[in-house]
Amino acid sequence: MEATPGRERLIEQFKADGLTVMFGNPGTVEQGFLDAVDAAEDFHYVLALQETVAAGIADGYARATGGAALLQLHSGVGLGNGIGMLYQSLRGHTPLVVVAGDAGVRYDAMDAQMASDLVAMAKPVTKYATRVTDPRSVLRTVRRAVKIALTPPRGPVFVALPMDVLDELNSEPVVPATVPLTDVAPSAASVGRAAELLASARRPVVLVGDGVSLSGAQRELVAVAELLGADVYEVDSSEVNIAASHPLRRGQTGHMFGPHSKELVGDADGVLIVGTYVFPEVFPELENPFRAGAKVVHIDLNAYEIAKNHPVDLGLAADPRQALRALAGVLEQRLTPQQRAAAAARLDARIRERALDVCAADAEQDGSPMAVFLRTLAERTGGDLIVFDEALTTSPLVTRYLPPQRPGDYHLTRGGSLGVGFPGAVGVKLARPDRLVVGFAGDGGSMYTYQALWTAVRHGIDAKFVVCNNRKYRLLDDNIAQYWRERDIPEHRFPGSFDLSHPEIDFAALARSLGAGGTRVEKPDEAVAAVGRMLDHPGPFLVDVQI
Repeated sequence: MEATPGRERLIEQFKADGLTVMFGNPGTVEQGFLDAVDAAEDFHYVLALQETVAAGIADGYARATGGAALLQLHSGVGLGNGIGMLYQSLRGHTPLVVVAGDAGVRYDAMDAQMASDLVAMAKPVTKYATRVTDPRSVLRTVRRAVKIALTPPRGPVFVALPMDVLDELNSEPVVPATVPLTDVAPSAASVGRAAELLASARRPVVLVGDGVSLSGAQRELVAVAELLGADVYEVDSSEVNIAASHPLRRGQTGHMFGPHSKELVGDADGVLIVGTYVFPEVFPELENPFRAGAKVVHIDLNAYEIAKNHPVDLGLAADPRQALRALAGVLEQRLTPQQRAAAAARLDARIRERALDVCAADAEQDGSPMAVFLRTLAERTGGDLIVFDEALTTSPLVTRYLPPQRPGDYHLTRGGSLGVGFPGAVGVKLARPDRLVVGFAGDGGSMYTYQALWTAVRHGIDAKFVVCNNRKYRLLDDNIAQYWRERDIPEHRFPGSFDLSHPEIDFAALARSLGAGGTRVEKPDEAVAAVGRMLDHPGPFLVDVQI
């Protein structure tokens, strides 16, 4: 094969792996590579004004496509900027292929300007991190990284690419990376054991995470939950693993405090965990939250997560879809008439409760600006839109009017750091240009990555944005109030560092300065018109809704 510069051959490798869009922010040590990117056919560079934004857009793009996304960062300083967002991707199992340049292997001994150990920086926030030092192994290393990124448990990978290595002639063959198939089915004996442990439960609970969504196991999950008459709680969950309208769906377990999760699962005598670990709270319960004698079955492709924190009776390292399908089949055969009747009664009780909840919600007319905005948006769209939700304390209201129903129509922030909502929406819209995409973020979170609107305008990405503006880091108010209660500290004024009210940020004007449209909603009667302006505007548009 005729040799060409490594920088050009690398682009051909990316294209062979279906990575034809690169998100990034340029730098000097990548300039030769980016010059080749600019000249490449059928390869698109999406420019962000800061690396955190580029990483967030790439994360949203990967989540929407279901495949990998390619992210370019600038040496150590750019990687440093992107690390917080890469942590989001690591915790959310987003398959990002991250590359960054450095001046060159020949300069290593000089400890010159911008010199840094990129691999050591990247390791804590990636599945795999390496540096190419031989021009004969550039493509080999990239294929390995792509394979690792896409093999469950998925996650970001990092490859450092020295300039001099990419300048060398390269004759490596360009072939697609091989990603192993992981649709592994458990043995009949192990499925039978799982059914035996769960069938007799009188208070069964199913705990699910995004492993269900990745496997496409939503239908199989519902089948098992209905056969058991089991409540379903979402744990480490940011995708649609079960429709919000299903009567057995009980919402999320705790995000911050372990006692909340323990309260939800403490009475269960049969627990099925699928596609998640337990539990992911910031302040977890250290003791086993399950009652003594409860039978616990854990299914996940990621064997590391099984029984990581609490013991289980049976762990199955298997694909959730294959395992749940097999489990449903065995339960169909083995459940006694009495067990079926008890499960049906539990399901019927939840159906009646859900009907009452819907009636109560319909009777309650929330007249706040945000509620009117969301209600109008739901009516105007019929719910046919994709939501990227970083609304945080406003999320319950968002999902009340725009409930997560179909896989791919809802993405929730994950990982704990702020700033993914707006760039995530840009990435989703780029991946799904045929759909209406609306990104929700708090006023604080939006300011981490507000430059994402500029990228949307520059590249003609018609995403819409909503600022849930309460003039504070409201989640911190809520969390410190819990902290005070746990320690019998009298309530007092919240720390001033949580307040964002002065100077006031004009989000609509800021959006317009970046080339997008924007408007502000202060009163309920302004919300209806704002929805119309947002939907009718040809291009990125932001609505600042006062709360």
